[in-house]
Amino acid sequence: MSEKERLADYLASLEPAADRLLVQIETKAREDRIPIIRKETGALLKTLIAALQPEKILEVGTAVGYSSLLMANVMPREGHITTIENYEKRIPIARENFRRAGMEERITLLEGDAGEIIQNLPKAAYRFIFMDAAKGQYLHWLPRILELLAPGGILVSDNVLQDGTILESRFAVERRDRTIHRRMREYLYQLKHRKDLETAVLPVGDGVTVSVKRAT
Repeated sequence: MSEKERLADYLASLEPAADRLLVQIETKAREDRIPIIRKETGALLKTLIAALQPEKILEVGTAVGYSSLLMANVMPREGHITTIENYEKRIPIARENFRRAGMEERITLLEGDAGEIIQNLPKAAYRFIFMDAAKGQYLHWLPRILELLAPGGILVSDNVLQDGTILESRFAVERRDRTIHRRMREYLYQLKHRKDLETAVLPVGDGVTVSVKRAT
């Protein structure tokens, strides 16, 4: 086991026990090899939401609803999450998990292509946006996502370091991965160089960016 893996295991061991339903959802997802956020990423997500206390949250990429429920557990009492999922097989699982958690009224799941759905959402409506969907689309979605984010709001993007391959030259990665590699590098550059954002790139999980939209 590498030092990085040992450290991740130690940090995970510090986390307090999650409620029984979340443990069941997490265990089932990992057994079925459904990608869900890592424990250290979940801890960061919850901490940011606990600090910001956003009443409206947008999540791009629901999977089975695990991260939605993590966020719901720390958002304000009047808070609401809108989450988007395009993979048909996961949608009924997420809906059932929301029902089991008693969160059907506080989480709205929108089915379909995120690129199309976000065009019809209200501008500046969300104080917190979590991106965890098709990594190759982050760059294309960014302009519209920033229109949806309220001034002073936070955008969190997951899996931006791509298991460390983001460090490599495009010629060092598999040919099939070169497009997403190029787009993710450009996405990170945009986040760090846009004048309307203040961004930190953190080596948490598989890499997380935390961007604050500057108030104008």
